[in-house]
Amino acid sequence: MITITDVSLSYGERTLFKDVNLKFTPGNCYGIIGANGAGKSTFLKILAGEIEHDKGEIAVTQGERIAVLRQDHFGFEEFGVLETVIMGYPKLYAVQKEREAIYAKEDFSEADGLRVSELEGDFAELGGWEAEAQAGQMLSGLGLEEEDHAKTMAELDESKKVRVLLAQALFGNPDILLLDEPTNGLDLESIAWLEDFLMDFPNTVIVVSHDRHFLNAVCTQICDIDFGKITAYSGNYDFWYQMSQMLQRHAKDQLKKREEKARELKEFIQRFASNASKSRQATSRKKVLEKLDLENITVTSRKFPYIGFKPEREIGNNVLRIENLSYSSEAGEILKNLTLTVNKGDKIAFVGVEHQAKSALFEVIAGAQKPLGGTFAWGQTTSFSYFPKENTPWFSEDLSITDWLKQYSPDQDDTYVRSFLGRMLFSGDEALKPVNVLSGGEKVRCMLARMMLSGANVLILDEPTNHLDLEAITALNDGLAGFKGVVLFNSHDHQFVNSVANRIVEMLPTGLIDRMMLFDDYLMDESVKALRAEAYHDAARLRI
Repeated sequence: MITITDVSLSYGERTLFKDVNLKFTPGNCYGIIGANGAGKSTFLKILAGEIEHDKGEIAVTQGERIAVLRQDHFGFEEFGVLETVIMGYPKLYAVQKEREAIYAKEDFSEADGLRVSELEGDFAELGGWEAEAQAGQMLSGLGLEEEDHAKTMAELDESKKVRVLLAQALFGNPDILLLDEPTNGLDLESIAWLEDFLMDFPNTVIVVSHDRHFLNAVCTQICDIDFGKITAYSGNYDFWYQMSQMLQRHAKDQLKKREEKARELKEFIQRFASNASKSRQATSRKKVLEKLDLENITVTSRKFPYIGFKPEREIGNNVLRIENLSYSSEAGEILKNLTLTVNKGDKIAFVGVEHQAKSALFEVIAGAQKPLGGTFAWGQTTSFSYFPKENTPWFSEDLSITDWLKQYSPDQDDTYVRSFLGRMLFSGDEALKPVNVLSGGEKVRCMLARMMLSGANVLILDEPTNHLDLEAITALNDGLAGFKGVVLFNSHDHQFVNSVANRIVEMLPTGLIDRMMLFDDYLMDESVKALRAEAYHDAARLRI
């Protein structure tokens, strides 16, 4: 259990938290939410002891172990994958290494024998004999092939390193789990495994995440950071959202009533302040006005960008025809004889573990890569706009955000471009920042602004929710749901996929599954489950 009493933290004149009082108890999962920059990750670092708070007290029940999801993806390069996972349980790992060091000695003394006897008892009690098997099960659940388990961390790509470090945090049944964006880099299958793991986890979990479905699935309480306060709400994210909307409406109504009251009082004071017979009333109402505290009625610090896509031309019946498309990279064959027809009204989510294949398909049909074989043809009425997974090359020039967006704007007027950027939360001097220093989330908002200005009737989006906060994801979700054209996309955000897509295409090692249905229905469909099982069985047999 963690008890937080009157904790405050400031950086210069900026107060992140003030007089925070919370209690985190076993059996609960707490979701930490708030706008970008509100201090979510900082709060986790305070709990982990990595950052010192200014005042107040944080008390952890004596003897309880805190496990933290590490963000240093290259901090364990020389270690094996399984060993890195077991490091997540420091007590067991220390016993294991000392035991191995004694057994490796050429001269085995009597003292060594006594010590190793003690270590064997500790090793068994801490679950050492089952440690590698448990670590392997976690890694498999998080999507790592068994062949990766025997590698060193240096041999893995960054997406796999992320999964190993997540397994490290989960390993050994810690008393308190601190997880900062644990779903980053995970596919939908691995996220589902993590959700199941955390729902069954008996101890305390404190998590920061932008994945709404994940927060709904695992959280029993939501802790909302706003205006330097952290307020706890029972229930999951959807319950908090509904509650917060109700409270915001109430706060807005109260503010409106007080503003109306203040206006009436001011008018009365101005009219009768010089009237002797009314002066007493005017003085009285002036005192009432002074007591009206309008500044302390806060609604929310959250800001939602405006994201809306309006096609300049209605799309025809012929959208896109792909026939026997193949593509290879240095790593080998990625697409093989892919055939697909995209129709008017389609909003297709491409799902499955073939991540390279999804990105390769988007790159080819967007003209960023050339196919090895096969053909694809866009309909005459189509115009597309492409959102790549990797956008760094788009921001290499030394331009301001305003000048960068002007390149893609049909209207070159500064006022028009600046007003457009304001809706995307780049207001005032923010619009003059150089694009080569923007954060990941700011770059994504710029790329979405470029797509909005294009007037395209087909949108191709490769993992567009990466780097966005909950407010921006919600705005993009609503924008795509209301879009009157065709959408081709992939995302690891379950709720985003389920609420945007009306057609699911799963890319399997042996082909495609194509269904006109919502994502949740797709996951529950028995015929789909049978086809998936058969495809992965055939793929495993082919590897053998």
